[in-house]
Amino acid sequence: MQLSPPPLFKQGTPALIKLAACLLISVVLMVLDYRFKTLNEVRSVAAFLLTPFQSVMLFPRNALRASYDYLTSKSSLEQENEALTKRVAELTLLANQSELFMAENAQLRKLIGIQEQTRFKILIAQILYSPANPISQRVVIDRGASDNISAGQAVSDHQGIVGQVVRVLENKSEVALLDDRDMVIPIQVARNGLRGALHGNGRGQPLELRHMAAVSDLQVGDVLMTSGIDGVYPPGFAVATIDKIERNVDKNFARIYCSPVGGVNRFRHVMILFYDAGFGGRPDPVKSIKPTDIKSNQRYRGKP
Repeated sequence: MQLSPPPLFKQGTPALIKLAACLLISVVLMVLDYRFKTLNEVRSVAAFLLTPFQSVMLFPRNALRASYDYLTSKSSLEQENEALTKRVAELTLLANQSELFMAENAQLRKLIGIQEQTRFKILIAQILYSPANPISQRVVIDRGASDNISAGQAVSDHQGIVGQVVRVLENKSEVALLDDRDMVIPIQVARNGLRGALHGNGRGQPLELRHMAAVSDLQVGDVLMTSGIDGVYPPGFAVATIDKIERNVDKNFARIYCSPVGGVNRFRHVMILFYDAGFGGRPDPVKSIKPTDIKSNQRYRGKP
């Protein structure tokens, strides 16, 4: 197979002369432009005239690039926004936990202060949970027979009495709250020393000071304290305040509604009181205690 020469060489000598002339002119123009900058104005005019055509030609590429940048930026912003939202939620949770810990710390300081002032033993316990029982009002604490807890002991917080231990297991106990239907606490009005019995009425119902004469010297706002006559509750602990008095002179009685002073629904720690009137307020001697269960239909009248 015989190869033919390129088309340029087929045209003969005149074509070669034209090629050489073009190369010579190109070299001369490059040298003049490099040394004397003679083509700057030509280049500027050409760039100005070609700019619209260049923009039209580059429009598809620029549109694709802008779309890609927009989608990328939107995706990155959404991810960043999601991360910031999670971080804000975490910081909010930490702030709430910090406030909770500060409140618990303040309450524990108050409980420790009360413990240092009393003449009998006090054991601080933490509320674990509330049993799912719509009839009774109780909570479970993290102290039990291993801590010498016995059924019938009074339970208080730094504000006042909150209930009484009714069931004791090895490592936890069940406490009936003041508004439990079976709770009865002997009380004494702080203002005048008048005695009575405070009864629980169930979940969501106010406490009731029953069997009081209509002419009794009672006022809204009076503070009810433990009288101590039952030998279980130490005297002088706040229990409730009188909120409403309905006097019925015809039937010679008054219906007196009260609200508890203790904040068992607001705090997580309580005090178990080791009070024994027979020892003059001293702690009970340490003795072996077995888990005890008090039936829910038995009234807690201050007897262990």
